[in-house]
Amino acid sequence: MAQSRATRLAPVVDMAESAERSAAQRLGHFQGQVQLAQSKLGDLERFRAEYQQQWIERGSHGVSGQWLMNYQHFLNQLETAVGQQRQSLAWHENNLNKAREAWQQAYARVEGLRKLVQRYVDEARALEDKREQKLLDELSQRLPRHDVY
Repeated sequence: MAQSRATRLAPVVDMAESAERSAAQRLGHFQGQVQLAQSKLGDLERFRAEYQQQWIERGSHGVSGQWLMNYQHFLNQLETAVGQQRQSLAWHENNLNKAREAWQQAYARVEGLRKLVQRYVDEARALEDKREQKLLDELSQRLPRHDVY
């Protein structure tokens, strides 16, 4: 009976394993998105630092008012882009955290089901062992005894 319970749970375990694999793939996708967003942010921050370095180098030789206005305008655009990329990174990190939680829940469900199935298998094995032992005991009772004195 317990063995049949384990067998009946097999499709449920399969579905849970499939859901866990899907959650793991989603987790991997979002990890990639976070890495990409971090890389883009790093690129933007490096570019901004290089652009600011140009100001220091060029500014020491004197610049026109037009150059200064263009520099400020472009630097503001860079700051906006950096801010937007930080928001994008935060959004992707939030998705990653949600995906990690979903995977952890799916993994815990699979593990719980596997343990339940194993418990049912162990119970079935124990019952079968008891039946066999009882049968052997009954057979040994029926066999004629040859007592040796």
